[in-house]
Amino acid sequence: MHLGIDYGAKLAGTTAICFEKSEQLIIVQSEKKKDADKFIEHTVQQFHPIAIFIDAPLSLPLAYFGKGDNYFYRAGDKVLQGMSPMFLGGLTARAMKLTKQFEKEGLQCYETYPAQVVKHYLADKTEGYKKQRTFLENFCKVLSTELPFNFAETPTNWHQVDSVLAWWAGWRFYNGEVEIYGNKTEGLIYV
Repeated sequence: MHLGIDYGAKLAGTTAICFEKSEQLIIVQSEKKKDADKFIEHTVQQFHPIAIFIDAPLSLPLAYFGKGDNYFYRAGDKVLQGMSPMFLGGLTARAMKLTKQFEKEGLQCYETYPAQVVKHYLADKTEGYKKQRTFLENFCKVLSTELPFNFAETPTNWHQVDSVLAWWAGWRFYNGEVEIYGNKTEGLIYV
């Protein structure tokens, strides 16, 4: 089992986790004003996944290590036109700290980017990803036709959708279908 995580602000209640259980996709979400990192730690302790695929930067540009001069973007960010890990600041730091803790315990952690999963695999099948709440239901219907398992309960917000997309990137990884961007020394992004 692996987890797909849409990583949000610490107390915002926007961190969502997706995992497969009994051939169904289960989604759980943190509560507002409660520590999202503790929520993730509890979920990991409860389910003992083999890996985490997380929508959050897990590394910094090489310029911070004296290699290169781009202090804003990593190679993968530039190719995928993603946000700078530096723009995300505190979220990046929290994600790096949390995943380093998990890796010390033997849990593999991979960075993913749900918006690119949509561009790669769903763009010609659906529209409206994160545009308006009214697109959510139709988007989930299309997404469900592409996934290897059904939803136990249909996602009710875009954070939950992103956790499913992160989980799907993990599923694609384990089935040899994932696309990888960036470089090993700076950080890889799995789509």
